[in-house]
Amino acid sequence: MDVSNKDPANLTYIFEFEKKFQVEKFDDYMRRNWKDCFIYSAVYLVFIFSARYVMASKEKFELRPLLVAWSGTLAVFSILGAIRTLPELIWALSHHGFEYSCCSGSYLDHGKVSAFWTMLFVLSKVVELGDTVFIVLRKQPLIFLHWYHHITVLIYVWYSYIDKIGTGRYYEVMNFTVHSFMYTYYTLRALKFRLPKWISMFITCLQLCQMMFGIFVILVSYSVLSAGRDCVTSFTNIKYSLTMYSTYLLLFMNFFYTSYIAKKSTVHEKRQ
Repeated sequence: MDVSNKDPANLTYIFEFEKKFQVEKFDDYMRRNWKDCFIYSAVYLVFIFSARYVMASKEKFELRPLLVAWSGTLAVFSILGAIRTLPELIWALSHHGFEYSCCSGSYLDHGKVSAFWTMLFVLSKVVELGDTVFIVLRKQPLIFLHWYHHITVLIYVWYSYIDKIGTGRYYEVMNFTVHSFMYTYYTLRALKFRLPKWISMFITCLQLCQMMFGIFVILVSYSVLSAGRDCVTSFTNIKYSLTMYSTYLLLFMNFFYTSYIAKKSTVHEKRQ
């Protein structure tokens, strides 16, 4: 793997910790340990449902200062991730075209910036399991979409890193971008800012767009691979990713309907 300090996206500044990132060592770690994601997922499930059972007979924890720090940190991380990975995606599109951007793993091979932030993106899926801890300890509703999304993203991202799939550049840029809005929103809510409802609707719409475009790039990679052209993916990976994104789309559509449309109709009926 040829990874130089010079980044093809021509970033104005490359931090020293990005230059020193040893891609080969992380690749080796993931090859040897990617199945650990199943252990993390199992521990996560046992913990959240056990804690939920215990909390049923206890008073909720407020945890507001910790929640502010948690959401604020993830908001800053997501914003930085979007800023550092988006230039590589723009470079791939402008220099090589859309098919290349969906099928080349160059975001992990050229320059260390996007490779470094991809590493953080992969590891962050373990850290983000902590979101559910706050939900359980604060006795908020724990919906299927929440924990299903956390587990499947973790498993798929860790599994796919080994294949270095081309569509991965879209997954991480979209995820970083949407999470920038989402965790900023959570931080402001934890700080007790009264935010208009359209902001949460906008974030859910962003998530729906993320799922629809995710399905689109998966289908593009499938068509390229089926035509016999080079595409860094596999039919197995495409099957998993298409199933995952399709279920996300349906679940987020249902969430949008029940949270904003059905509730609005109920309120309207009560006023009649």
